[in-house]
Amino acid sequence: MASMKIRKAVFPAAGMGTRFLPATKATPKEMLCLVDKPLIQYGVEEAVAAGCTEIIIVTGRGKTTMEDHFDKSYELEASLQAKNKTALLEIARSVSKLAKIVYVRQPEPLGLGHAVLMAKEIVGNEPFAVLLPDDIVDATVPCMKQMVEAFYETQSTILGSEVVEGPAISAYGCLDCTPDPTNPKLLAVRNMVEKPKYEEAPSQNAIIGRYILTPRIFELIENLTPGAGGELQLTDAIKALLQYEKVYGFSYEGKRHDAGDKLGFLKATVEFALKRDDLGPPFREWLKNFPI
Repeated sequence: MASMKIRKAVFPAAGMGTRFLPATKATPKEMLCLVDKPLIQYGVEEAVAAGCTEIIIVTGRGKTTMEDHFDKSYELEASLQAKNKTALLEIARSVSKLAKIVYVRQPEPLGLGHAVLMAKEIVGNEPFAVLLPDDIVDATVPCMKQMVEAFYETQSTILGSEVVEGPAISAYGCLDCTPDPTNPKLLAVRNMVEKPKYEEAPSQNAIIGRYILTPRIFELIENLTPGAGGELQLTDAIKALLQYEKVYGFSYEGKRHDAGDKLGFLKATVEFALKRDDLGPPFREWLKNFPI
């Protein structure tokens, strides 16, 4: 595995997005836009920047608009070309050229572990990335690129991690870990606790929606005992992986937005709009004069 590169990235995207109803009744949550770009496109671009050339999107019923989004749109491109709208034409074409994208269906929403397992045959016997579209990481060096570099150093499973202070840690998977003496960004994992009580959390290091996993994870997911609702939890499989391999947390540089939460989505929209050269100045001026 030492010579293998991270070529494939898995995007679990079969959830029903109930926190955003009624918007997600007919539109996949992953297709909700921050300014003018769908959530899942931010993740795909991040994976491509990290060197991934094959994107595996795990979908479910009602998710075909994601496939249409990343496909070539002959009618749209012909219309833009006829109107000489070259800038918009390049934007439309660039989306379908991002990477090779394949899709696999998850028949039932049976947990994150089950969603990852759906990609087993496509991933094969090589390490791979997993990105949750809800987590948008704004970083100078893309988050997954930082993690891929850490993987090439460790040749081990890497879990994206950030410090979460106070009772909010109870909403996350939490790492029982120690800093690696050779790299301050790496955290050697001893154990993981899913959504611990604040007073029982082993650290402030939370797991976020970025993973690099070794192929052994598939066997461990298959051997899991289903939990509540018949779900297979990825965290449980990674805990089992600790018996065989080293696992590291990784303190990435960047700001994470929880776009799977309405308030987080709104904050991300404002911040991304303010960073835009075309929108930032007038939007900032409007916000200054907005009556509170």
